[in-house]
Formats: sequence, C-alpha cells, structure tokens
Amino acid sequence: MNQIALLGATGSIGTSTLDVVRAHREQLQLYGVSAHRDWQKLATICQEFTPNVAILSDESVAAKLDRSAFPAETELRFGADALCDLAVEKPVHTVVAAIVGAAGLASSYEAAKAGKRLAIANKETLVVAGPLVMAAARESGAELLPVDSEHSAIYQALKSGEHREVAQVVLTSSGGPFRQKSAAEIKAATPEEALNHPTWDMGPKITIDSATLMNKALEVIEARWLFDLQADQIDVVVHPQSIVHSFVEFQDGSVIAQLSPPDMRLPIQYALAYPERWTAVAPRMDFKTACQLDFSPPDLERFPALQLGFEVARRGGSSGAVLNAANEVAVSRFLRGELSFYDIEKVCRQILDQHDFSPTPTFEELVALDDWARKETILWKS
Repeated sequence: MNQIALLGATGSIGTSTLDVVRAHREQLQLYGVSAHRDWQKLATICQEFTPNVAILSDESVAAKLDRSAFPAETELRFGADALCDLAVEKPVHTVVAAIVGAAGLASSYEAAKAGKRLAIANKETLVVAGPLVMAAARESGAELLPVDSEHSAIYQALKSGEHREVAQVVLTSSGGPFRQKSAAEIKAATPEEALNHPTWDMGPKITIDSATLMNKALEVIEARWLFDLQADQIDVVVHPQSIVHSFVEFQDGSVIAQLSPPDMRLPIQYALAYPERWTAVAPRMDFKTACQLDFSPPDLERFPALQLGFEVARRGGSSGAVLNAANEVAVSRFLRGELSFYDIEKVCRQILDQHDFSPTPTFEELVALDDWARKETILWKS
C-alpha cells in the first residue's frame, strides 16, 4: 500500500489527486493531508479518507475550527513546520507536493533529503532551489516524479533513449487567454480577462502565470534542473489544443511526444503508479474523431516574461529564487488591481537586476533572498 502525504489537498492538484486515490484504493492510501486555512474543506476530505494526520499550516485557524468536524482517528496539527514533519514520517512513501508557490519549498526539500518519492506539482521547489533539491535526492536516493503535465511528458518520452542522446526538449504551451490578442489589448487586460483560461481549470496564481507565460518561464527553469539539461537544450512552442504535452528530440532527429486530453489526473496517476501504468482515470484520446494539432513559436514581444525563464535557466544560482518571489507578489498585486498586466514582467526583471547574485547560495540564503524580493516587489511602483 502506497501511503501518501498530500500537501495542498484543497487546491486543483489536490482535488485531482483525490480522484486518483478514489479510483485506486487498493494501491493508494492517504496517510496525511494539508491545507492552509480552509478547515471546512479539509474536514470533508478527512471524513471521506480518514487520514492519520491533517495539517492546517495557518496556525491561527486552530482557535476557529470545529474539531468535531474531523474524524476522531485523524490527528490535527498546525503550522508550517508540521508540513516538514509529515513529509519525513516513516510510514509515508510518497509526498505529493501540491502547495502553490515558495510556501511548498521547505517540505519538498525535507522529503527529498529523507529519500521519499516526491510527486512534484510545486514547480517553485526546483525554480528556487533546483541544485540543492536534486543534490539531496541523489544523496538520499529519493525519486522525483514530475506532476506538471509538460514535465511528466518529458519524463515519459526520455525513456526512449539515453540522456547523452538528447538534443533538446520542447515544452508546449496553450498560449493562455491572450494568445490571439494584440500587445495593446494585453496591456489593458483586467484580472477577470486574465483568469479566463481556455483549456485548464487552475487556481488564480497559476492561471495568471499562464496568461503572462511566466508559468512556461518557470517550467523552463524546472526542466533545467530536473532533467540535468543546459538552457539551450530547452525550447517552448505554443500548442493551443493542449493535447501534445511536450516533446523530446534525440540527436538522430527522432522526436518523441506524449499525447492525452488535458487532464491533470493522468500525470498525477503516472507519478503515483510509476513504474506501473494503471487503468485510466482521466479521459482517453478519441482517434475516431477528426482533430487538428497546431504549433507555433511564442511571441516574446507580446509575452516578454517567457524570456526571463531562459535567462534564469542560463544563470542559475540565486536568480530563480528572486524571480519566483517577485512574480508571486506581482501576481497578487495585479489581482488586486495595483499593477497592470505588463507590470508583472517589468517588476520581475527590475528586481532580478537589482539583487545581489550568488552562484552557489545556501538554503538559508535562498530563504533570505525570497524575503528580500517580496518586500522589494511590494514597494515597487511603475
């Protein structure tokens, strides 16, 4: 029985993970779950799955919740440190890292150090601390299985050859809600328009990242560390149907792609079942119905945030932590109406340029830089 710690159980990835667990109860069991402050939704999950541990990382919730809403068998814990404690507990085999943003970094890092299987939906973990996390995994023997649909596709396609035979990987992007909009229209975009994603149902932060293509910038950085590639071995192509989730091109010219309908339950299940493949929970391809697959290069003038990903992937060091922190705050400010759409990329670039770059930062230095970048972005004015 694969005992799972689902960190971020109430978000979109967490909800999809629960679907996979429901479909495969003979193989999967929830040992622990977490939420930030939505104790009612967490209690509902606990009533269905009766995990050993439930965590609310916002400690202030402890005084507000109704303990009777949770099963008596479930131990309630509070605070961010409890996430790290759960991630390393002996019964836990797989940690599903589904907490959005840098808040999920510490628990993912601890899971990697403890030799757990880490089903990593939190791309920020590798964006911020890729070299440290990968080094910890190598030392402990931890398995890192990507849950991002693009990185899962690459992981699967890489099975077709040796690492030394890889020419490049190509991440696909839906193009977001502004794929066919002019620069002037994008500049005037409202949060409501940016949240209207044409393909994926995601949380607000990730949806805005998809609109700016910052999500693809972060995925470029993640791929750099996860697959031990150089920045010039990574490319991005716009594919609005979101059927081809990514490509791997080998040095002989062969291109291997992974295709499936856009549904996060497939890459989640792949990570939990690996190296096996279980009966599908997500819908299958219907090859009896005619379809069209389109591919085009991204427009870096209309979507300048993507360029930041390639720059940070080349530079490495402390730049990923700073970019991620600045972007998280900038997205929040855009959603509150304090910044314009293009201000998101603008502030991220300025904070990156201003920071005291370190080529080999420690974990503590990355945490400090994350805090610095957030404060600078809060104060930034266009």
